[in-house]
Amino acid sequence: MNEAASKSDVPERQRQALLVLLGDDDPNTFRSIRSQIVALGSEASDWLKPHLLSNDPVLRRNAREIITSLRRQSADTRFLGLCLQGGEELNLDEAVWRLAQTRYPDANVEAYGAILDDFARQLAERIDPLAETEQTLAVLNQFMFEEQGFCGNEENYYEPENSYLNRVIDRRTGNPVSLCTIVMLVARRLRLPISGIALPGHFVARFQDPSAELFIDCFNRGKVLSKAECVKYLTETGHTLQDGYLSPVSPRRTLQRMCSNLHQIYSQLEQQQEADRVGRYLIALAR
Repeated sequence: MNEAASKSDVPERQRQALLVLLGDDDPNTFRSIRSQIVALGSEASDWLKPHLLSNDPVLRRNAREIITSLRRQSADTRFLGLCLQGGEELNLDEAVWRLAQTRYPDANVEAYGAILDDFARQLAERIDPLAETEQTLAVLNQFMFEEQGFCGNEENYYEPENSYLNRVIDRRTGNPVSLCTIVMLVARRLRLPISGIALPGHFVARFQDPSAELFIDCFNRGKVLSKAECVKYLTETGHTLQDGYLSPVSPRRTLQRMCSNLHQIYSQLEQQQEADRVGRYLIALAR
């Protein structure tokens, strides 16, 4: 019998024994049973799902926790696969939602994608394709940062939620790279020339066309910066001007920046299991 078959063909007697123990309110018992069930793989979700409606609140709670863990495990595998297989120009739209599901496996990524589609549709009705760059950015910023209310999370900058795009859309707040990513994904739908710029300690978006080069500080409600102002930021933060600092980064490196932020945050919060999980993503993305 192969491994897949052995995981799915758990004898009924063994299932019932596990379920009885799963209804035990003792934390030590739950940890032991949880590890045994999780080791059985995603197939265990099928026979746990009916118990999400159990009259026993302990069994119901524990079943939900294990199913969520198994779904996160599956999402983790999918995201790692994308990190290992995708090149520099991987599909950022797909990647950020796969990353979100590693933490929020129930996130409806199609619904969030539809929200971005709707943003783009509304903007397409307002943006004049013959307008000057400054006017186009004014329309974009008015919609994203005034009407939709996106802004930087200054009060809780190091919350993990700031890095997961579903939560950024839900709460309309995030960190520099997540906010820029939302703007870039909307811009891509509109075919606007906006790309990510990974400044040291900050992340901005660049709008460049034959007539102008301007930078958008999405963390600060879309403040428009000139190249000179970005250079000033670099010198004031103790960095010498290097070509790479003001050059667009690939989707892969944008994703790497998001994961690096998460790794730092989880480490600071002493959530070692989460930090280790994101550390695996960074290893895969660094190749």
